[in-house]
Amino acid sequence: MSPRLVRLVGLAVAAGGGALLLWLYAAQPATLAEVRGGLTSTVGLYRIDEQAFAEGLDHFRADRFVEARRAFERADPARRDATTQFYIAYAFYRQGWGRVYNDDVLFRAALEALDRADANASEGRVAVDDANLKLPSSDLLRAEVERGLTREWSDLNPLRVLKERQ
Repeated sequence: MSPRLVRLVGLAVAAGGGALLLWLYAAQPATLAEVRGGLTSTVGLYRIDEQAFAEGLDHFRADRFVEARRAFERADPARRDATTQFYIAYAFYRQGWGRVYNDDVLFRAALEALDRADANASEGRVAVDDANLKLPSSDLLRAEVERGLTREWSDLNPLRVLKERQ
């Protein structure tokens, strides 16, 4: 090999390694699945597991929210699919909603999942076409979750027990 070719290959490897380190620093993936998913989504090859997503929807519609989240997380291990992250947020919301009080821990987890969903959405918000959902967009769901996290005098209203879950 010529010395010039060796230098060019070395430069390309060094530039590629530097780019990978910069991406790792910026994305801060926590698992190897997030690294693989992030790299494949960068080049447009990331796909979710459709079977696990369908299983998650079945659990979600049967009000088994813990099982639904597990299936959705299997479907999107890299946390790169906006729709899947939206359904994870909705599952946290529905599990945390209560007639008397809301579970703040689950509601905060819903906001984190909504942040991921909006960050991965092309328009900066998620809108799903699901007739079973009363809050079909991330904006509506976020407003409902944030409303549930605030403390107001209306929280003491005894008629609140008649409120319907979204």
